[in-house]
Amino acid sequence: MAKKDAARLKKLRDTVAYHRRKYHEDDAPEISDEAYDALISELQALELMVEGKVSQVATAVGGRASNAFAKVTHQVPQWSFDNIFNRDELVAWDARVRKQLKEADRDDGELSYMVEHKIDGLKLVIEYKAGKLMRAATRGDGVIGEDVTHTARTIATLPAKLEEAVDLICIGEVWLSEKEFIRINKEREKSSEPLFANPRNAAAGSLRQLDSAAAKRRNLSLTVYDIDYFNPLHSGLARPITQQEELNVLKKLGLPTNTHSALCHSVKEVQGFYDTWQKKHHTLPYGVDGVVLKVNNVPLQKLLGYTAKAPRFGVAYKFPAIEATTVVEAIALQVGRTGVITPVAHLRPVYIDGSTVSRATLHNEDNIKRLDVRVGDTIVIRKAGDIIPEILSVVLSLRPKKAKPYIFPKTVPECGGDGRIERVPGEAAYRCVSKDSGTLHRERLYYFVSKSALNIDGVGPRIIDVLLDQGLISSYADLFTLTFGDIRALPGFKDKAAENVIKAIEAAKTVPLHRLLVGLSIRNVGEETTQLIAERFGSLEAIQKATVADIADIHGVGEVVAESVVNWFAEKSHQRIIADLLPHLTIKNPDRVEADTDFLSKTFVLTGTLQAYSRDEAKELIRKRGGKISSSVSKKTDYVIVGADPGSKATDATTLGVPTLSEKEFLAFIAKS
Repeated sequence: MAKKDAARLKKLRDTVAYHRRKYHEDDAPEISDEAYDALISELQALELMVEGKVSQVATAVGGRASNAFAKVTHQVPQWSFDNIFNRDELVAWDARVRKQLKEADRDDGELSYMVEHKIDGLKLVIEYKAGKLMRAATRGDGVIGEDVTHTARTIATLPAKLEEAVDLICIGEVWLSEKEFIRINKEREKSSEPLFANPRNAAAGSLRQLDSAAAKRRNLSLTVYDIDYFNPLHSGLARPITQQEELNVLKKLGLPTNTHSALCHSVKEVQGFYDTWQKKHHTLPYGVDGVVLKVNNVPLQKLLGYTAKAPRFGVAYKFPAIEATTVVEAIALQVGRTGVITPVAHLRPVYIDGSTVSRATLHNEDNIKRLDVRVGDTIVIRKAGDIIPEILSVVLSLRPKKAKPYIFPKTVPECGGDGRIERVPGEAAYRCVSKDSGTLHRERLYYFVSKSALNIDGVGPRIIDVLLDQGLISSYADLFTLTFGDIRALPGFKDKAAENVIKAIEAAKTVPLHRLLVGLSIRNVGEETTQLIAERFGSLEAIQKATVADIADIHGVGEVVAESVVNWFAEKSHQRIIADLLPHLTIKNPDRVEADTDFLSKTFVLTGTLQAYSRDEAKELIRKRGGKISSSVSKKTDYVIVGADPGSKATDATTLGVPTLSEKEFLAFIAKS
């Protein structure tokens, strides 16, 4: 076991236990439910990796009952559903259910699921005897809860007497409407009382009041969704054998049920229900953070049973979290078009709001100090819709011992020149001292993705500007670490556009050596020169080791270009650029040049449009035979290849007496070589 993993595991257990107490016992959570879920998920994954099993800390249900209330031992143990977060996990869960049924020799052909809203409230276990309300209790730790009958009786929709005299234990969710939540917080603000963080906390705090009159003033609501025990006595009601029948029985008895449930016969129907309510759950009077689906047939539920912590027959399908936890792997500085510098956190990729992201803005130096965010920190991140992710807080209990405060450097290589930066007067921002540095940095990135260089199709100056302005990239290598979620969050980007950008970047990860050299913007080195250098040395490693004399020895290169290449690779900042790029790229080294006497060392110029080959293909044919390409006609030009609709270069050839080749003659020239 790695010491680092063991240390994080211990801290993570302590952190989860702490936040569980704050949530379930104190009704005063310090992080969102979504961030808490993310910590639980990481804890379970780390426990499995390090110890091969999941601990009680990671699987505990609820919290301990408070001594302020009478304790209730539940007649039926209370469970918490496992969570799934996307369609793939839904398909996998459905497959597990079907597999378990087949292993038990049960037909899965009639398998259906009852699907309901997962209301964000407080679970209530309600007991009736001969139709009369006897007791209401919180879930507690699943075995022992708190007797809150005195406050539960104040819920207007909870009947003191059922429509039929039956024995019943049913399960519901106590919730507070958004309207009531706002009203209560306004009253608390006037009284200088602490505000509730959200409606769920307000509902929990209200139900767990010792004073029932105070609870009554909160106007709590209830939705009942399950039956743990049912004895019809002399009512004439039949025992329900499906989840759908349970809801019907609860409704007949006068209990409040959800009108938005649905019976689904396939994963596709479940997904449809989920998608519908994901889009419009904000229109509901209660908070919803997903949907719950349960095998409809109750005998099948009993057959499937439970794991150590959750039912196998049901699962909570959570809506995409807008908050999650992840780890800061690096803090990078991005230079904007005006030279203003924005710090950006590079994150361990995290799934949030429906997609994976790997960046979050840190805004400025003052914000970094306010958050005290450091490389290695576990942070709570928030993203919603088309909003660039931002860091909300640091989980200090998970901070590595060696994490150091982030200090703004005095120089930033992307600023150009000596790289010096300065604080903008009256603002929290820094900027490059060299006023044209932002523009130059942008121009280099434009060129890097251009057709002449890495040819990242569809990623032009406009997209580079957006990526820079939103702090998603600051270097060439950053392009190759972007995720769909990073792009999707950009203003004006929809799913298809984001997918196209990621596909184009992925395709560009395989790059010919000469195109990479072009993209590096080495002074005095153009497209044709990079071809000659690449073909002579054959690999990036060989070019990096080459001397000025080695490169200048290439016909058509010269000493000025050779010095530029050698000096570029000698700079430490450029070596870092290459080191950052190499893990992401597959470099295609050129084929060996097969010199041909008709082409060797001869210079060609192309003009007009060729039918048989594109211009780039024609150039490649010439180079492979030892020829050189020039962009202009001079007396040193050996041939001008003239295609359809030629330009002024054809006229220049005639004026200078340079031989011309039609496309047909050019093809014949190639054929005999």
